[in-house]
Amino acid sequence: MDGASSWPPAEDADLTAKPYVVTPESLPLEAWNDPVRGTVSWRTLLSGDRTPTQALTMGVADVTAPGDGEARLHRHAQAEAYYILSGQGVLHIGEETHPLKAGVTAFIPGNVWHAARAVGPEPLKLLYVFAADSFADIVYEFPVDPPQ
Repeated sequence: MDGASSWPPAEDADLTAKPYVVTPESLPLEAWNDPVRGTVSWRTLLSGDRTPTQALTMGVADVTAPGDGEARLHRHAQAEAYYILSGQGVLHIGEETHPLKAGVTAFIPGNVWHAARAVGPEPLKLLYVFAADSFADIVYEFPVDPPQ
């Protein structure tokens, strides 16, 4: 260390965030399964309204295999990043389509329509990250007419 210390913290330091470690299995499974939002399940790993964290919201999602549904086209004000953990899929971002497989990273600008779907026999598992304090801050918008 260079001898500089961050202790005691500055008067304006935000002490609400604390070191935090979690395993996905210890968290509740959340899901959408309807014609508008599609079929997707997730576990929220970091979210300021649930964990002692700030500035990032992160989770692990499973987009179900074809025939069971998919995440539907949507957008939100915040930019989002995906890191593909397993499975194969396709990501629609605006007018572009990109193949997905383990190790692929995608950046989705805010307010851009996008959707991920699995291709193959297993769900597409992805890590998602928003630059937002809380998952509750993410307001999803879906097209008026759900896909047929």
